[in-house]
Amino acid sequence: MLIWKRTLRTSSSERFLAQKDGKDVAAVDLHYLPNGTAARTVILLADTGWNEAEVPALLKTLDEDLLPDVDLERGSLMFTVVRGEVLGDFEASHHDPAEKGAANT
Repeated sequence: MLIWKRTLRTSSSERFLAQKDGKDVAAVDLHYLPNGTAARTVILLADTGWNEAEVPALLKTLDEDLLPDVDLERGSLMFTVVRGEVLGDFEASHHDPAEKGAANT
């Protein structure tokens, strides 16, 4: 069974992680568009054993569990599905550029 965890929310977008047996298995970015539709990018994590035959059921679950206001059948929801791997977490550093020997202008 998949457990969905919201990791980010703005006024027009959301990000969810899907976990199975305590392990991240997929990520979903959802963008609400001004015309009343929603676009999603689903990233199936490569090392978690997803196969193409499982994708339609996953999309239906996403549609029913996370988006009551839009749906595939009415054409108000679009999905892009990719397979990928996590390379790491990268964050901006908070230091003075002068410390790195920035040139004076």
